[in-house]
Amino acid sequence: MTNEAFAATVNATEYPPQLKHKVIFETFNGLQPEEAMLLINDHDPVPLRYQFESMHRGAFTWDYLEQGPDWFRVRIGKLSV
Repeated sequence: MTNEAFAATVNATEYPPQLKHKVIFETFNGLQPEEAMLLINDHDPVPLRYQFESMHRGAFTWDYLEQGPDWFRVRIGKLSV
């Protein structure tokens, strides 16, 4: 894993399914340009990435720091646009 400091961390496993994406997007929306958040999940968040593409196309970065099998850690950065 990286030593990068994140502006926020969301451990999606701590939230009920109906709140996960809401919390993640609220956290992302609260980031300043060029800041990043760390998303921790127990499965590959591919559907979430598609949702980011739909809602924030060209305004974010998505970098896997860990890809399973037990944990997925994703750096989601907010770009200056």
